Amino acid sequence: MNKVITDGLQLMPARFEEGLDQWSSGDGTPGSDTYDGAINAALVAADADFGGCLELQKTASTQRLRYMGQTPILPGCYLQVKARIKAMSGALPSVRIAGWAGNSSNGNVSGVVQIGSSTSLSSYGRVVEVSAIVGTGGRSGVDMPWGISATYGHLGLDLTGPNGGVVRIDDIEITDITSAFLRNMLSLVDVTDFGAVGDGIQDNTPAFEAADAAANGRRILVPEGNFRLNNTVTLDHEAIFEGTVTMPTDRMLLLRRNFDFPSYADAFGSEELGFRKAFQALLNNVDHESLDLKGRMISVTAPIDMQAAVPNRTSYATRRVIRNGQLSAVGGAAWDTEIVTAQGTYSTSDTRKLTNVSNIANIPVGALVEGNGVGREVYVREKNSGAGELTLSKPLFDAVGTQNFTFRNFKYMLDFSGFSQLSKFGMTEIEIQCSSHCSAIRLAPSGTVFSLDHCFISRPSDRGITSIGTGCQGILVDNCQFLSAEEPLNVANRESIALNVNANDAKLRNNRATKFRHFALLAGGNHTVTGNHFFQGDEVANGVRTAGLVLTENYNASTVSDNYIDNCFIEWTNEYDATPNFTGGFSFSALSITDNVFLSGDVAPWFSYIVVKPYGTGHFLNGITVSGNKFRSINGSIDRAERVDTSFSDLDFSRTQMVFFEGNTYHNVTHGAASPLRLEHVQNSAASSWTVNTDRQLPFEGRARKVDAVAAIGPIRTGGGSTRYATPYIEVEQGSNRDQVRLRWQEALRGEVQVIVRVDR
Repeated sequence: MNKVITDGLQLMPARFEEGLDQWSSGDGTPGSDTYDGAINAALVAADADFGGCLELQKTASTQRLRYMGQTPILPGCYLQVKARIKAMSGALPSVRIAGWAGNSSNGNVSGVVQIGSSTSLSSYGRVVEVSAIVGTGGRSGVDMPWGISATYGHLGLDLTGPNGGVVRIDDIEITDITSAFLRNMLSLVDVTDFGAVGDGIQDNTPAFEAADAAANGRRILVPEGNFRLNNTVTLDHEAIFEGTVTMPTDRMLLLRRNFDFPSYADAFGSEELGFRKAFQALLNNVDHESLDLKGRMISVTAPIDMQAAVPNRTSYATRRVIRNGQLSAVGGAAWDTEIVTAQGTYSTSDTRKLTNVSNIANIPVGALVEGNGVGREVYVREKNSGAGELTLSKPLFDAVGTQNFTFRNFKYMLDFSGFSQLSKFGMTEIEIQCSSHCSAIRLAPSGTVFSLDHCFISRPSDRGITSIGTGCQGILVDNCQFLSAEEPLNVANRESIALNVNANDAKLRNNRATKFRHFALLAGGNHTVTGNHFFQGDEVANGVRTAGLVLTENYNASTVSDNYIDNCFIEWTNEYDATPNFTGGFSFSALSITDNVFLSGDVAPWFSYIVVKPYGTGHFLNGITVSGNKFRSINGSIDRAERVDTSFSDLDFSRTQMVFFEGNTYHNVTHGAASPLRLEHVQNSAASSWTVNTDRQLPFEGRARKVDAVAAIGPIRTGGGSTRYATPYIEVEQGSNRDQVRLRWQEALRGEVQVIVRVDR
């Protein structure tokens, strides 16, 4: 680069013969004394060595010679000031290049070097050349680095040493030698050329901005050193980091041309800090919708508080994505679960509050709540330390009164709980490798449509994805794998959970989960669970199994279809009901379980694939479809595919409505269920009352509440063999279990009929 050539910049000062009124004996600024008419200065027309030159007698301790014209100092440019001089008589002085640095306000730039190195004149008549380089950057070889505050200079030389000597000075030359500082074959702009200093102390914000402004399509080089940035810096050109930058947490580095994780890791010299600053930029940069990790693995030594990385954002609702890489936990005490025990009071007058909580200052937001009458996956959503109150993610089913609660604060690699709201945020093709050290993701307390696509959550110590509030509303989890750290353990010893949801409209599609205690615990409703494979078995003969999918709302309005449900079951509860006894509403209703593969092996005979577990009295089935499913047990049979867990209460089968069990297949299941249930009854001896037994084939061993049809198969005859064309009337809910139907005939008859019985009305 040469500005004289490229921009027509005028650098050379006037020749002495053009007038000494352009040369100052002071600092060169307007109004300073000149050599025009001075008694110690004269023009020499024809010197043998110089031609025209200035003859000057030294009369001051520092005899200055400054060009009064303003020589421009441009960011990124380097000027060489060169003078040839010889001693003629008298005392021999020393000589050095010198100047006066001026800023845009025509003031002197203080604190910068304004003199070059000194050279002694040792003999008369011998020509000595002195030079110095001046520029904005403090690069090696620059004698006078003036920084980007300098916009021009009054340049020349100084004579120092003894007075009285006479010297002759050739016309001073100023040339652009910027090209000497540029790397061969590379189109780079070096931030140090614009005054940046890599000492970790000086604020280099103006230098970085000036380098970016001058780049004009070229790349920006940050050389070795530690460059402090006290303010937000936006670079519109690609930046290369051989050195590093430091900046306050609330200031941002916005790399608009090379916005990716490797660039930030290089910039900050740390993978974890680089990831935080890149995430900060992602939520503050309108030019990029995603942060590309470029396939890199990031070693993480402690939980990453995602909101703390972006102090200027407490909520965010514009689509942003992190993609293509791996975060890997490094073991250490930072991942240890915090456990706090505290007394609190619960009342159904405010079903999501614990009041009069002791030790509340030590209870973290986001902690799991455990205690008598507390359902699974209840978390602290908010706390008011002054009032002694905790707000919970869900109500408690049987905890009225005062008791001790345990609060477990799992540590998450990516913790979004510091945001009050986070919406439309996603992760794509990311592996979160927890390595049994930590949990993976904790969501914000509120927000919509958090998404994971083609991600791996590998070996979380406690939880994969945790919702502590409604930040899971509309969550999308697609094509992901959840790999348990508890795979070697028997089912009864497992405690980890792949994910939980508190709000509505979750979509879990085409995922795979291995050997957690539960794959998914879904509160709320209107969920779609389709195409997943979750399996939870072990090698224990007649072993217990845990629920793979837990649904915790009565009115569910969810679809569970086309899944491979392997050695686990679907559990449907109302464990988040603070007053669980049925007093009104729809009870257990609106659930569709269709076209799934259910498989189990080496399980206890009482194992079932669909379990309804009411937590209060009076509940009933009011709209459930179970169709097209394949139920199969291997290495032993099971009694039935569906059952009621009566640990707390049974269902009221006198109120069953709209239950459809049809088109399912059963293998090694003793009692396959159907409703409508088609039965064939053979009455060998004539009787006026025929009892038709459903043989425990009605869903959930419910009551025979309705008969859709009775059809004779062949003739109906009297005891003497006469044919009768008669129709019986029907009595339902017969027998001690009310699961029989009685056909009443006008007379004693015998024969065979087909009866279609329903468990509902």
